[in-house]
Parts: sequence; structure tokens; C-alpha cells
Amino acid sequence: MLLAIDIGNTNIKIGVFEKNNLVHSLRLSTMQGRTGDEYGLDIISQLATKGIKKEEITGAIMSSVNPNLNYTLEHACDYFLGIKPIIIGPGVKTGLNIKYDNPKEVGSDRIVNSVAAYNMYGGPCIVVDCGTATTFNVINERGDFLGGCIGYGLKNAAEALSNSAAKLPKIELNMPDSVVCKSTITNMQAGLIQGYIGMIERIVSLIKEETGFSEVKVIATGGIAEIVKKESDVIDILDRRLTLKGLSIIYNMNAKNMEKQA
Repeated sequence: MLLAIDIGNTNIKIGVFEKNNLVHSLRLSTMQGRTGDEYGLDIISQLATKGIKKEEITGAIMSSVNPNLNYTLEHACDYFLGIKPIIIGPGVKTGLNIKYDNPKEVGSDRIVNSVAAYNMYGGPCIVVDCGTATTFNVINERGDFLGGCIGYGLKNAAEALSNSAAKLPKIELNMPDSVVCKSTITNMQAGLIQGYIGMIERIVSLIKEETGFSEVKVIATGGIAEIVKKESDVIDILDRRLTLKGLSIIYNMNAKNMEKQA
């Protein structure tokens, strides 16, 4: 079995693959102060609740937008599973041609999402990741990563609004029935969510106009993407496990080279 680990700014998402199929997934909080031992014990404990023995894990791969935790999770895999994970970065085969001024600047999560979208759904495509930040990634029909843009995350915007204005409360991200609302909470919900959807619709529209793609799929991932999908037709495909699937695809691309080196 393969263990795929996606280290985000808010959560660490983990997937277990058997014969390229995602059979289990779990989530841990991203916490800087935790040790590799603590994360390792958490991982094997959660795997055990799903009936998976640590000896059944034969490979691991990891992407990260939080470099401070890279060594911590690498240690957890090495010590508790006896496996050194592949870490997405220079030298790892992805199948993408990165058309970026400095390819090393592209976040590993963006690369992994783009690999998954292109291999699973074809190109050209636009990948929207609605996470702590909102990233837009553009891939053409040849598998070239053309670039994209980065916008704010909805949860962070909601927190910033309540933290910056003394009389505005913290809210749940639920869409009210109307945009002309009659309470402070529903006013905030409508403004934040509709504004966020508007940002995504506007940027996707500009990408389509700028690239001139006649047919392009818009693939979205991340929890907030469900809200956007429900309220707008801008998203063609919603895939909550896109990043984990991309890690599995990249692992398979690099597995043969690993066997040769071993």
C-alpha cells in the first residue's frame, strides 16, 4: 500500500492507496510544535482503526507547502514505517513542463493538483484549489503548466473580517437565501461567499479569454469548492481528493527509478 501525505497550512491530508485506488483517507491538524514521534503515533493509530497494519505500507510520497514540517513528517515515516518518502521537488518526475520564470517557485501542491487534473481529465484544464489560499493553475493540451494566479482563501477572509472589525462576529460559512440580508451574520455570509464566487468566476473567465482555449475543463478541489459548485456553474468537475490522487500518479512515475537505485 502507498501512503500519500499532503502537508497544508491548515491540515495534513493523508491517503492510503491500494493498486492505485484510494481506499482510505484521514486528516490531521497542521501544528508546528508537534514532533515526528507524535505525528507518527497518530498516523499508525489512525491506520489501525481502519484495519491497516503499518507493515502493509510499502511506499510513501509527500508534498508540502509548509517546509517547517517536512523533516518532522519525513522522520515519522522513516522511524514508524521504515520508509523514506519521495518528497515533491526538483528531480522528481511529474510529466509536466513548467513554463514559469522560476519553476522552483511553484508550490508542490499546485504541481500535484495539475498532474492529477491533466492525467485524469485531460487538457487543456484550469485547476482551482479552494484552500487556505485559492490557486488557479492553467495546463494546456500538451501538459505544459502555463502559470496562473493566487487569490485569498474564503476562511481566512472571514476571519480577517471579524478580527479587524470589533462589532463583526465570527460566522459559519453558510449561504443565506438572499443577498439583501437583514442581520449582521447573514450580511457577512452573503458578502463573503458571493464575493468569493465572483472572484473565481471572474478569474476563470479572464483565463479562458487570455488563453483562447475553445474547450477547457475547470476542475476544483478543496472543501470550499463544494459551496462554489453548488452556487455557480463555473466548475465542471469537483474532486475533493485531487491532491492525494496526484501524489499517487507521481509516485508511480518515479517508482521504477527508485527500484533501480535500490
